[in-house]
Amino acid sequence: MAEAIISNQNTGVIVVDVQADFTELKSGSLAVPGSDAQYISAVQRSTQRFFQQGLRLYFTQDWHPADHVSFFTNNPGTEPLQVKEIGGRPQVMWPPHCVQETPGAMILITADGPARTVQKGMGPKFDSYSGFADDGGHKTELGNLLQEDGIKKVLIYGLATDYCVKATVLDAIKAGYRVDLILDLCRGVSPDTTASALEEMKARGVAIILN
Repeated sequence: MAEAIISNQNTGVIVVDVQADFTELKSGSLAVPGSDAQYISAVQRSTQRFFQQGLRLYFTQDWHPADHVSFFTNNPGTEPLQVKEIGGRPQVMWPPHCVQETPGAMILITADGPARTVQKGMGPKFDSYSGFADDGGHKTELGNLLQEDGIKKVLIYGLATDYCVKATVLDAIKAGYRVDLILDLCRGVSPDTTASALEEMKARGVAIILN
């Protein structure tokens, strides 16, 4: 794993879903292990440093309606983390999280300057792990923003390695971007799925680096 040396003006930074409900710091409803105050501070410092180096920042934000399909509370008879087939596809039943206009949806990282926020998961019928599109193929504005800004390479990190980070990374590769995953600025839901996600990302040509 290489140390991150950033100098490319065509490089963007995608900070994935560092939101209150995904963190232990805020006792979130879907807190990812290791997402404590120390982790948030590290992400904040690094993100600010990238901004000071002139890199463009893009924050993805889960922004679910209260009746979202992924909430187990909207699927009677299901339990948290159960997998249920909906519309011919497997859907994990998650605790309600990142509901629009609630404290749990708040992004915890700030920038001393312009940063783009891309909201996802707004459609009630489809989950949306990737910052680029939901499970139904409905695209967010992220792809257009990167193109408008002339971005060729992206640094990606955030929550969670084995879900939204992985999906965002793979979609970025599919879209033709060079991708570096900053491993120490990520946290995963479980060791097994995180290890599998990292192997899949490496197999697709993603560089796994340290901050």
